[in-house]
Amino acid sequence: MKPEINLITIWTDDIPTMRRFYGTVLGFKIKSDLGEYVEFESSNVRFSLCKRTVMKEESPEFIKPRSGQSFELAFPCENEKDVDESYRHLVENGAGVVQPPKNMPWNQRTALFKDPDGNIHELFCDLT
Repeated sequence: MKPEINLITIWTDDIPTMRRFYGTVLGFKIKSDLGEYVEFESSNVRFSLCKRTVMKEESPEFIKPRSGQSFELAFPCENEKDVDESYRHLVENGAGVVQPPKNMPWNQRTALFKDPDGNIHELFCDLT
């Protein structure tokens, strides 16, 4: 095994809503759409959505109720203004509010938002 990540899949019960959010709101272009599996174009790592029931025959672990925050995606921004404008755009288009943009002690400006399934993600830029 190589210690690298090749694919990130978000498991969901609501493909249409999540496809719209990641495709339309976040701006990922769809590379492949098989209905219950959607893969987006991404330059550094493969990124997809998959309906949880697709894998239930392989293991019931995929359809167990989930709880808590299991992961976070972090989206880089060009500068502080980009963090603020991107956050505003996301919230105006359905992202849940978690933390508005603010300067953090580790020398970054960050903002936190939720996708339709409640996964919390981050926008960030290094402070200059």
